[in-house]
Order: sequence, then structure tokens, then C-alpha cells
Amino acid sequence: MIINTGQRTDIPAFYAEWFANRLKEGFVCVRNPYNPNQVSRYRLDPSVVDVIGFCTKNPAPMFPHMDLLKDYGQYWFVTITPYGRDIEPNVPDKHLLLDDFRRLSDMVGLNSIGWRYDPIFVSERYTMDYHLRAFEQIASALDGFTETAVISFIDLYPKVRRNFPEAREVTKEQRLALGKELIRIASGHGMTVKPCAEGDELAPFGADCGGCMRISDYEKAIGRRLNAPKRKGTRAECACYLACDIGAYNTCRHLCRYCYANAESGKVLAQSRLHDPGSPFLIGNYMDGDKIHDVPQKSWIDGQTSLPFDSFAEK
Repeated sequence: MIINTGQRTDIPAFYAEWFANRLKEGFVCVRNPYNPNQVSRYRLDPSVVDVIGFCTKNPAPMFPHMDLLKDYGQYWFVTITPYGRDIEPNVPDKHLLLDDFRRLSDMVGLNSIGWRYDPIFVSERYTMDYHLRAFEQIASALDGFTETAVISFIDLYPKVRRNFPEAREVTKEQRLALGKELIRIASGHGMTVKPCAEGDELAPFGADCGGCMRISDYEKAIGRRLNAPKRKGTRAECACYLACDIGAYNTCRHLCRYCYANAESGKVLAQSRLHDPGSPFLIGNYMDGDKIHDVPQKSWIDGQTSLPFDSFAEK
């Protein structure tokens, strides 16, 4: 099976010690965000967890704990954008992130890491020309360290509108013009652009619009075929295979203004103060009335031999 860590928060950046403790103890508890007393308990054991998926803006805090992951398949997305502290107040210096991306790529391998340049928005400061220059600089720095560049354009969810009221939708004309050039730049650096939940409007320019995190991506990362159960995407426009996320909303201290997973910063900071690195839960601990459900888990690996990836179709 697959465990995901990055749909609700940034575990490597802020909760690396906690995650290392969970790996050592072999299990993790996750509250249902809509029914807090409903708790899912997952085993963290490479005999049943085939891949752990990460999405982070700062992988470095996990580096001291990478030995704990050596028996697991891994896929990492590292987000590196061109925005300053007016938009991403607590994201580390981008030059350090480029160094860390390259270091992580050397650790896990080219097939197990992708670069996210998203969400894209256009403003008086962050113009289309600005994005093209920044994308070229980052793509050049990551040349040879990944073959995947994921892009998406800002979605104005209610939380985004509240925290970033001046944000505007990117028009179709802007999306097409930017997308075409980003695809060209990425191709020049050995990368395929995968739009995230953006439909297929960039396909004519060479984008891979089939989803940015498919089962086939996990399979390529681990060199094994996975007999994964069928699942619907988390959103109608999303073709990715995302399940079993162990994070919690309103806990990411990057406080990016475009974030869909955080409410106001005060709630994030209050939640973060409830974090205990020794707890089975990311936030808090067991509570009266908890109903613990041990999630049935098994390996999805089909056989024990490596497979040539041109022998089966993308899923």
C-alpha cells in the first residue's frame, strides 16, 4: 500500500522528529478531520507499506533520519517557487532548497523525486516574464536531478480568498501562453511538465496531462508493479492516486498565503503548540471517546522482480 504525508501539511519541514519516532515505533494514528473521534491507525512497516509519498518545501530536516526509510519505497515532491517572503514568509532560502533538492535526488534516485512549481499566479510583481525567468533559472539548477516538473495555477478556495484577497485567477490566455513556454524550458532541461488538475489544455504543447502522481509514477520509483485497488481522485479534475494521508490540516507553519490547507495563522500556531514528537498523533494525543480503527493493510507489489517500464501502459 501507499502512505502519503503531504496533502494536509509539510511533515519533513516541521515534524521530521515525530515522523522518525513513528517509523521507529511502527505505527501512526490519524484523526478524521471531519469526525475527530474517528481514528485510523496504520502500521508503518515495509512489509505492508510499499511506498511513502512526501510533498515538502524543505526536505532537509528529514536528512538525519533517512536511514529509517531505506527499506521503504519513496517518492518525493519538493516545491520550489519564485516567490518571496511576502507570499511564503517561512520558506527557506531558495538557493539552499536547490542544494537540498540535489542532495535528496542523489539519495533517493532520479525516478523518486519531482519538482513542483506551483501554484502559479500573476501579479504586478510576479509577472509572466518574471515566472519565465525564474522557471528557467530553477530548471537549469535542477537539470539532471529530476525528470518531472509539476505546475498548476492558483485555485481561489475560500481559505485562499481569506488569506490572499488580492489574488486573481490566471486567465486561459495567460495559462496557455505561460504553459507553452514552461513546457519548452522544461524540455530543454530533460523534464516533462505535468499540470496538476488543469485538464488537458496544455497537452498540445507537450505536457503530460494524465496526472502528476499516478500509480505508474510510484511503480517507476520502486521498480515494481503495484496491484493497487481502484480509487477515485480527491477532486473530479484530479487523476492522482492519493490516499492514507497521515497529516493534519492547519499545522503547516510555512504560512504561504495561497495555501488551501491552512485557516488563519493564529489557528495554525495554536495547533502547532499541541504537537508532541512522542505522540502517535501529529497533533495532541488519545482522547476520551476515540474509536480506533486498525486499517487493513497489505503489500500491493506484484511479484518480486523488476519490470521494464516500456512493457506496460501508463495507468
